[in-house]
Amino acid sequence: MSGKHAVIAVMAVTMSILGACASAQDDRSFAQDEKNEVTGMIGRIFISDQGIQGPDAPTTNPFVRSGNGLTFEVDYARQLFATPIFGISGEVPAAFNLDEKLNSGGPVVPTKYSQIFVTPSLRLNFFPETAVSPWVSFGGGFAHFSESNNLIYYGTNPGGSSTSGVLQGGLGLDVKVWRRFSIRGEVRDFWSGEPNLPLADTGKSRQNNYFVGGGVVWHFH
Repeated sequence: MSGKHAVIAVMAVTMSILGACASAQDDRSFAQDEKNEVTGMIGRIFISDQGIQGPDAPTTNPFVRSGNGLTFEVDYARQLFATPIFGISGEVPAAFNLDEKLNSGGPVVPTKYSQIFVTPSLRLNFFPETAVSPWVSFGGGFAHFSESNNLIYYGTNPGGSSTSGVLQGGLGLDVKVWRRFSIRGEVRDFWSGEPNLPLADTGKSRQNNYFVGGGVVWHFH
């Protein structure tokens, strides 16, 4: 499934939930009392293919090609300020992509690596006291990459684990479904450094990691 198809699927599911829950839009005491929330998400991270530069690039398929790694996200947030029109929350999304597979035309990249992103952020919710609340988020933190010891095809990977700074930007939609629970669909971009690939020089120092997912939000005092 391509990134575009995944986004369309998430938004289609979210819009169907929106229609089913529209009758709950007047339940405002919930948003006023429940200022904390914990979210569990599941989705995938999408990374664009990148060309390999230099004389050692494979003659066939000279690209670093990434799979669409199954990713889990947990997020704690606390509402800092709210009006009927908008609300501001501090949040700490943490995303875990533990099996990001790689491919190329030669033994120049590891078979796979893992990614962890932790990005304290501010989130702006629109209409936080209604049943349906779109939002945007922005923040920054760190990314950690841990690579397989083996190269694809054959050989030992000369690279290793690495850490970089990361900026996070996201948008999503929360829909209340029952008492303290909401359903969330979201897209986030974790703009990070690249994994350590000494045999596959792409000429770049940053990459976009697009997380597309859905999950459940639990609100509490």
